[in-house]
Amino acid sequence: MMRMSGPSFAQRTRIAIHDQRLQGALANASSGLAAKRAAQKAALPEFEALRERAREVKEHVLAHLDGYLERYEAEVTRHGGQVHWASTAEDARNIILEICRQADAKTITKGKSMVSEEIALNAALEAQGYEVIETDLGEYIIQLAKEPPSHIIMPAVHKTREQVGDLFAEHHRPLGYAKHLTDIGEMVNEARQVLRGHYFRADVGITGGNFLIAETGSSVIVTNEGNGDLTQTLARVHIVTAGIERVVPTLDDAQTFLRLLARSATGQEITSYTTLSTGPRRADDLDGPQEYHVVLVDNGRSKMLGGPFREMLRCIRCGACLNHCPVYSAIGGHAYGWVYPGPMGSVLTPIINGMAAGYDLPNACTLNGRCQTVCPVKIPLPGLLRELRRQQFEDGLTPRTIRFALKAWAMLARRPRLYHLKMRLAIGLLSRIGRSRGVLSRLPLVGGWTDTRDLPAPQGGTFQQAWRARKGGRS
Repeated sequence: MMRMSGPSFAQRTRIAIHDQRLQGALANASSGLAAKRAAQKAALPEFEALRERAREVKEHVLAHLDGYLERYEAEVTRHGGQVHWASTAEDARNIILEICRQADAKTITKGKSMVSEEIALNAALEAQGYEVIETDLGEYIIQLAKEPPSHIIMPAVHKTREQVGDLFAEHHRPLGYAKHLTDIGEMVNEARQVLRGHYFRADVGITGGNFLIAETGSSVIVTNEGNGDLTQTLARVHIVTAGIERVVPTLDDAQTFLRLLARSATGQEITSYTTLSTGPRRADDLDGPQEYHVVLVDNGRSKMLGGPFREMLRCIRCGACLNHCPVYSAIGGHAYGWVYPGPMGSVLTPIINGMAAGYDLPNACTLNGRCQTVCPVKIPLPGLLRELRRQQFEDGLTPRTIRFALKAWAMLARRPRLYHLKMRLAIGLLSRIGRSRGVLSRLPLVGGWTDTRDLPAPQGGTFQQAWRARKGGRS
């Protein structure tokens, strides 16, 4: 697995919060995408009905996943393609390496694929001497920067225009591009020119698969740049990498998800390119690969299917939960330490990489619920994060001080009279401490909050006291 080494989650978080350029980039991206999604939702009266339909389809598929995967494999085979089954990330890497070896490949182009990030594919290919070129602009930028993605749909969202210009100047100058660019349009055009030659030299093209259609054996990719089409049609060999949960029953079902995907991800009605691929080139086709392979990756998904995190397999990787998460918007993707950031990453990382390795992520969530509200397939992310916390507690991973605090809270919560008494005493004390200014600037044990913000001082009574007083006044 590819993990970010070096600082801990807490250290990465502190670095991110004090990185002014990062904060500016995150603020611009998250606010804009949230507003665009809201506008698209308002313009589509059936949006909520589509969400419910998508949830139902996903639940149906998960209940019959083996059957739909077998049907998909049969259709791929019937159209001249080949399906490979990978139980682990290592299996997936080895399968792809063997396909590239048999193709006598030298240059490999890649469309955007989070599964390829998950299995650390680029590092494995490069270690065997292959030239690997990311063709999605965001992925190309972070490849030049030697960084993992910061967002699942906008990998370079953390980069400013100036940083991208510096990267292009460093890496494109040896190719004959002397001008240091600052205009976004000019930078996009220069990247397009640099990448164009790679498409024609590529022996193997690797893409992801947003959806796999059991009815036809087709893979579906959505892009705004057209790079995915060039990657999968110009190379001699096309490899699709996808998780086993990406299968849907029919073309009509895929349409339901496509109507939700772009609206939830980037606030578009639909992406610029929606491309279906079904097998290798036929005799009368003008273009297309000579070989068509699909690598279906499990990597812990079967375990999720039979456990309390089954609903996470509904995820269509739209990124809406990231775009609306106040924690992600404050710290960015790299602070999460792996390829899946934000609320969805806070669930997936501990499950795939281990509870201990991803301990901090579920505990960093505020459980505000915005992620569940905007998820196009209605995944109850806060509930899954609470379940992870429960399992961590049961497994003894929770630090002693926190375990003590949770046990003390549980003891109080089970004894209402004692709880109300303690709360009245605490609220009264805090009210007196903050009376002069109306706020609490320094509190023991919660310096992480009061070092950077003031908390409003309580007004002198608990909610229950105020409610009883109002109720008594009405009677």
